[in-house]
Amino acid sequence: MLKHKNILLVSIFICFVVTNRAIAQQDAQFSQYMYNNQSINPAFAGNRGALSLFAMHRSQWLGFDNAPETYLFSAHTPIQNSKLGFGLNFLSESIGPIDETNASVDVSYWIQISKKFRLSFGLRFNANIFNISNNRLNPQQANDPLLSNFNSEFNPNIGAGLFLHSEKSFMGLSVPAILQRSNLDSNSFTAISVYRPTAYFYGGYVFDIFPFTKFKPASFLKLQEGSPLQIDLSANFLFYEKFTLGAAWRWDASASFLAGFQVNQKCFIGYAYDIETTSLQQYHSGSHELFIRFELFNRKSKLISPRFF
Repeated sequence: MLKHKNILLVSIFICFVVTNRAIAQQDAQFSQYMYNNQSINPAFAGNRGALSLFAMHRSQWLGFDNAPETYLFSAHTPIQNSKLGFGLNFLSESIGPIDETNASVDVSYWIQISKKFRLSFGLRFNANIFNISNNRLNPQQANDPLLSNFNSEFNPNIGAGLFLHSEKSFMGLSVPAILQRSNLDSNSFTAISVYRPTAYFYGGYVFDIFPFTKFKPASFLKLQEGSPLQIDLSANFLFYEKFTLGAAWRWDASASFLAGFQVNQKCFIGYAYDIETTSLQQYHSGSHELFIRFELFNRKSKLISPRFF
């Protein structure tokens, strides 16, 4: 039998394997997407005006065995003497018996549409590797035939996005992976997991409320066929161009507390703690998210975009 600590995560997976049903597969989610727009939108590549290096780790649902764990690394930069940007992303995520790795290359092009606003277009070329580790299921029967037919799968894809911004406002629309894909049982060729394209729409505005304080409200929508609409609302304050404090609320899911510190002109670190607002909260002690961002070779004394996005 399955160990009792794994049963909550694994039971759903077992149900759709045994009944040969496919379920929708969601993209990784982050509470601090506002500090790394590029992870969800290829049009953002190069928009920081410097070589921007970003690394994040998210541990979700602490207290569960084999709970979701995500690692993200990205890099992007404007291309000198052009209107082009270039970016790379690498994401690794595991949940229960499932491991996913996604690598992508982004190319962006921007145009000045008015004195204040710049519009960027982006394309993403990505590849996904999907794998199931049967040993994490801890079955009573070591060679259960229902759990022996899954092979790693490689899936290429393409995505696109738009990013509009001024020095105070920003708005993004993207579909990072446009093509639907299915991961198949190697014997029956039945889909054990189906990825459907995910659309993101987000925006925000930066207010100067005091000489030393900026306030940024923002909203974020995530839409995927077969999954509930995800709505995030956030409010962040920046003090003395150094400290950030804020909170976020994910509709019918969780609340987050956000904090960040600008160590120097090149380095920024941030942390988020999520509290579950569903009945799942009794089974874990929340989620943690930590990131660090470096910005190098900036040719201007100030970034093209405010630090807040």
